[in-house]
Amino acid sequence: LRCSCVARCACTMAGTLFEEQFEIKETSKKFDKVTRLHCRLVDEAYELQLDLDINSDLFPLEVGQRFAFLLVSTLAIDGAVDSGKWDQSSQPSLLDQYEYAMYGKIYKWKQDNTKAPSEIFVSFGGLLMRLKGDARHLQKLKLDARIYMLMRKISKDS
Repeated sequence: LRCSCVARCACTMAGTLFEEQFEIKETSKKFDKVTRLHCRLVDEAYELQLDLDINSDLFPLEVGQRFAFLLVSTLAIDGAVDSGKWDQSSQPSLLDQYEYAMYGKIYKWKQDNTKAPSEIFVSFGGLLMRLKGDARHLQKLKLDARIYMLMRKISKDS
């Protein structure tokens, strides 16, 4: 995976499950404040699709915009396992490096046969995500795992 981090890099940490950069190809409005993003990899080195519901009031994105996308099991910069409860200590965390975050559960992992792409489904309190691609790139994502999804906008030059 590519590293686009300037500060301490999340992609080398133990808690990192998946990291990529995506470009929004299409959007659809699901509810008043919810937009579904249909995305493809910025660097199309392999086939991967991301469909993701976001709160568009908090984090507005449009077709053509790019973003860094990270799935982690912990927000601790050192990758230490967290308790699953909000840490109010104001200690530095991965949240400091991203603009938008959600916490959810992988509720479905689907692959019709060994040559078919894998599909990972996550619910973030009702906002849904589907990641579809080669199982090799999604192997750290396990059914029933609780994960954090982090995003930040990036320029087309990144």
